[in-house]
Amino acid sequence: VQLQASGGGLVEPGGSLRLSCEGLGSTFAHYVMGWYRQAPGKLRELVGGIYKGGTPELEDSVKDRFILSRDATKNTIYLQMNGLKPEDTAVYYCASGLNIRSPGLWGRGTQVTVSS
Repeated sequence: VQLQASGGGLVEPGGSLRLSCEGLGSTFAHYVMGWYRQAPGKLRELVGGIYKGGTPELEDSVKDRFILSRDATKNTIYLQMNGLKPEDTAVYYCASGLNIRSPGLWGRGTQVTVSS
């Protein structure tokens, strides 16, 4: 059971990026899937999550700019990040489990850098 994340990179302020994360193995382990991020010197924070068959939930800091979606047939989630700001710079981690606020499985982080 694992998570495979892709995407990320360097983008200028106002630009867009898309992150993808595929949950491999047991479907039960990926009942909810989502993203966390950790900026330098800060604690890891929740970005958003989506339960299987549910609607996406995004934190207030990103909900007007980011779109979280899920392809249930592939156990894959997508985080479309628009209007990126320098403060969005962080390592983004895919996570899954039964509760997005206490995920049991983490993917390897992917760096997102927003800079001119």
